[in-house]
Amino acid sequence: MLDIKIEKTKEPKIHPKEDDPLAFGTIFTDHMFIMDYTYGQGWHDARIVPYQPLMLDPAAMVFHYGQEMFEGMKAYYGVDGSTLLFRPEKNAQRANHTCHRLCMPNIEELDYIQAIKALVKVDESWVPTKEGTSLYIRPYMIATEPRLGVRPSQTYHFVIILSPVGAYYPEGLDPVKIWVEENYIRAANGGIGEAKTGGNYVASMKAQEEAAKYGYSQVLWLDAKEKKYVEEVGAMNIFFKIGETIITPQLTGSILPGVTRDTCISLCKEWGYTVEERRISIGELEMAAKEGTLKEVWGTGTAAVISPVGELNIHHHPLKVADGEIGELSQRLYDTVTAIQLGKIEDVHGWVLKV
Repeated sequence: MLDIKIEKTKEPKIHPKEDDPLAFGTIFTDHMFIMDYTYGQGWHDARIVPYQPLMLDPAAMVFHYGQEMFEGMKAYYGVDGSTLLFRPEKNAQRANHTCHRLCMPNIEELDYIQAIKALVKVDESWVPTKEGTSLYIRPYMIATEPRLGVRPSQTYHFVIILSPVGAYYPEGLDPVKIWVEENYIRAANGGIGEAKTGGNYVASMKAQEEAAKYGYSQVLWLDAKEKKYVEEVGAMNIFFKIGETIITPQLTGSILPGVTRDTCISLCKEWGYTVEERRISIGELEMAAKEGTLKEVWGTGTAAVISPVGELNIHHHPLKVADGEIGELSQRLYDTVTAIQLGKIEDVHGWVLKV
């Protein structure tokens, strides 16, 4: 159990109005959580303080060697007025998986959740209440030791910040257009693709930038070796409904194990669908589209929850999916997951945690 010291701000910010746009990741709440790690001492000095800049030495190892972990989750305004978290233990587990891969210290799962609950409680008035909105939670860890030399840092900051957000995509639940990337790669087996770290995202930016020139909002990555097997989208895991079978790429070490991905697999199995976690090639998708069996494509992630895909651009040829409309299963998944997150339906899985 953490002993969290709390220092309230003396200069609270003005909250957004109910109808103000909440562009993703642009507005931040009054407070932040910080905890320090020192080799030989462990984690110490857990505290909630007013939101402020971090003071780092120019030689801090995060700047030079990229030791950085981050997570993404949300707090929701429940139908009974309570504030709800969705499967926070999964984020804690994934954070520790990333930390292990990057030679960074673990955080006890209960401490991780306690820190999130404590900060959300302090800034609970920032949880937006309008439909489709939420309070985005960004926990992250950075290496802070001032040293040039390639080895793990001996000191770290663990920080949590909060941001009220609206829909991740401006188009909302309207199907998005996705560019299938054939030149660049994001991650390879044996690398850090399954870790949630900034290096994976900066590796995706060039392709994302080029796809945007053609009007595509996301990039679908292929495997690094053969460049033929589907892996994931820049900010999402990906699912395909071919006939009545649900297919999603298996976790091979280069794909992020998404919490929403796991949730959708569980729900689809409960609803009687056959779910296959396996390699799926672009050629198989093209054949399914040609035969008329590619019924739906959607992405899953914390930020967007469910993101229907209306078009895939393969070899510079647009391939329409479900006539560019949202599919029945995509809609059902979105409705069900968001209803659980908001406490609108019974949580039979024990996925929701009240703050």
